[in-house]
Amino acid sequence: MTNGYHHHMFICSHERPPEASRECCAAKESLALMKALKFAAKQEGVPSIRVQKSGCLGQCERGISCVVYPEGVWYTLTGEENIPDLLEHLRFGTVAEHLLMEE
Repeated sequence: MTNGYHHHMFICSHERPPEASRECCAAKESLALMKALKFAAKQEGVPSIRVQKSGCLGQCERGISCVVYPEGVWYTLTGEENIPDLLEHLRFGTVAEHLLMEE
């Protein structure tokens, strides 16, 4: 455990203008997903975690980008339907294989 947390999750909330040539996670409602995940974790009493927004993680074209430390696991998220799997990771360290970001 580092800094008092067993897991630290970052969800990209980078925003680009609508006319930008690249996609962004903010347009995919990443901030709403982060807030819903934080609420669910608190409601379920998941201990010793930190979930927060991040700047661009450089993978916005893949979907909502997420990285979990200390493992360094990268996920591509689609929305709130991913929350149960993310909570499993935060609670038990169980990697959601079907959400892993492709290399």
